[in-house]
Amino acid sequence: MSKWTEKLPEAARDWIAGRRVDEVECIIGDIAGVARGKAMPASKFAKQTSYFLPNSIFLQTITGEWADNPTGSFTEPDMILVPDFATATAAPWTADVTLQVIHDAQDQAGNPVPTAPRNVLKRIVQLYNAEGWQPIVAPEMEFFLVARNIDPNMPIIPPMGRSGRRAAGKQAYSMSAVDEYGKVIDDIYDFAEAQGFEIDGILQEGGAGQIEINLAHGDPVALADEIFFFKRLIREAALRHDCFATFMAKPIEGEPGSAMHIHHSVVDMKTGKNIFSDRKGGETPEFLHFIAGMQTHLPAAVALLAPYVNSYRRYVPDFAAPINLEWGRDNRTTGLRVPISGPEARRLENRLAGMDCNPYLGIAASLACGYLGLKAGKMPRAECTEDAYNMDSDLPYNLGDALDLLEEDAALREVLGVEFCNVYDSVKRNEYKEFLQVISPWEREHLLLNV
Repeated sequence: MSKWTEKLPEAARDWIAGRRVDEVECIIGDIAGVARGKAMPASKFAKQTSYFLPNSIFLQTITGEWADNPTGSFTEPDMILVPDFATATAAPWTADVTLQVIHDAQDQAGNPVPTAPRNVLKRIVQLYNAEGWQPIVAPEMEFFLVARNIDPNMPIIPPMGRSGRRAAGKQAYSMSAVDEYGKVIDDIYDFAEAQGFEIDGILQEGGAGQIEINLAHGDPVALADEIFFFKRLIREAALRHDCFATFMAKPIEGEPGSAMHIHHSVVDMKTGKNIFSDRKGGETPEFLHFIAGMQTHLPAAVALLAPYVNSYRRYVPDFAAPINLEWGRDNRTTGLRVPISGPEARRLENRLAGMDCNPYLGIAASLACGYLGLKAGKMPRAECTEDAYNMDSDLPYNLGDALDLLEEDAALREVLGVEFCNVYDSVKRNEYKEFLQVISPWEREHLLLNV
């Protein structure tokens, strides 16, 4: 075993199991959460001491275009990629023995590149740590399995199940519904096991072909890494069985959207105790301050939690998605839900994030709102004990409005990093501008001959 393979986590060493590693994928997540990087023979990876990519990858839009550089200069200097061997994991769908390794981005002076999403999340975690706190998250991932869609002009439809019928909606928690695509689920389990990931549960959600995977709680960066990896492994599992997996927020008209619910708690690093519960098991002021921070800053953070024009199609009443920032105990109509739990597991669930968000940025933005609430020490609005869908919306209605709110929230921009926020704004406004140039079928159907 070479020196670098000795640094690998147990699951990666088990995957190798004495075999020769053929290839190493050096990857990093861009603004959209797309894996960028280089693949190289393992023999070259073992000898190479520096890995490079241009910093312009963080100005690339989801369409592959390049956004304007907000700093004004654009010479595309190289970043130094530093492998985080703790993230090394198998790519079990490949024909040869391949490992994936997430890298961190540094500038040529050794400083973290502030526009790299993983660095943004690390920055937020460090702010918590400086106060003696360790944030804990538990994400839930929703996604759709859909029939292969090779023509973007055609609507997305559910996949064919083992019964020979297309998957049906309105079957939440149905075991027979999820069994319809059991072979895909089996591959997801197998790939996850090979990569050393723990799945807390898989269930059928309310949409046709919609699945939810829950992950165990833990460190925010480690779990964002897992979601980053999970998106890839789920897509690969689906392709093996002639269907697509999509993480679009709202892929099918008339069906619910896909969320990435994020459960939050905060632990005192000295005592190991949850700061949201007091010695008697009751709620602490810090818990309410955290909720207040969410209510104050989440309108601006929506730009990161709902990063595309499609994201805002999810925020509609009675489709299992929030339309406001009310909070309530065991109330799924609110954007901020306090699940039933014991004192040690007291937590807040943020139900706003879409599954289309970059996991590093979605978790970072959500934690940033809670952090600002803990620092400000203010109280939230009164608890909502009714149907929050009947209440007014607190959320922006489109990506442009969301970006305006992010631009106006100086406190949130400061904790996320002003340079990052400027780059993010440039990328997203470029995408929004491109979208507005597209004429939709609805416009052709209803406006062409009627207006």
